[in-house]
Amino acid sequence: MGKIISIANQKGGVGKTTSAINLAASLAVIEHPTLIIDIDPQSNSTSGLGIEPGTVTNSIYEVMVGGVDINDTVRNTELPYLDLVPAHINLVGAEIEMVDRNERERILLKAIESIRDKYDFIIIDCPPSLGLLTINSLTASNSVLIPVQCEYYALEGLGQLLNTIKIVRQHLNRELDIEGVLLTMYDTRTRLSNQVAEEVKRYFDEKVFSTIIARNIRLAEAPSFGKPAILYDASSVGSKNYLSLAREIIQNNKKLFKTSPVLSK
Repeated sequence: MGKIISIANQKGGVGKTTSAINLAASLAVIEHPTLIIDIDPQSNSTSGLGIEPGTVTNSIYEVMVGGVDINDTVRNTELPYLDLVPAHINLVGAEIEMVDRNERERILLKAIESIRDKYDFIIIDCPPSLGLLTINSLTASNSVLIPVQCEYYALEGLGQLLNTIKIVRQHLNRELDIEGVLLTMYDTRTRLSNQVAEEVKRYFDEKVFSTIIARNIRLAEAPSFGKPAILYDASSVGSKNYLSLAREIIQNNKKLFKTSPVLSK
């Protein structure tokens, strides 16, 4: 049974979608079957993997609101081990349409049940909010990865996210854990990045990943070409950083998946 990891932070501009795309791609390159679910109305993970959102007919919106089988929404990508459930702008109104549904917080959980055994990892790119779409993602997940940018006010709003995680754990998903806190946009040339990294490590202690994502122009350029960094420039610092993160996550989960021959690669 695949591990489901939500990538969440209600603060925008922290590298959430960049992390979703490039972590998923890196896991796939290591030959772990991986699915990325784009549940952000901005659809950046969808376009960042080379699929124009405007051309999508079956998306996560149809799954959440229309009851479409999630298997019918899965799209292949350029990477053999990476699939995508795309998003569409219609997702903007999904939370309003879902509000009167029974067990509205568990819609995604139920949808994923039929597909999770096909993958080692399922990565969910959450919207930059703590609304019903993010609650669905956290309820469906084994863990949450929190990207934190190495800039001023890095920890701003994280208390609210952690409180949401606590509430979901208490009422909807007792197994939800923090996969780790990922430092992003790290600039080795500035004291600020070092200071923020130290502050985050004091706050989260052992939950901070050893891997740090450096600020890298190739990471910024890759989405405009519809590619993860590893396909755009495999030798870039950003690509190497996310490969390191993928290996760290695989290593951290070896005990959990020790009975799985696929995950023991």
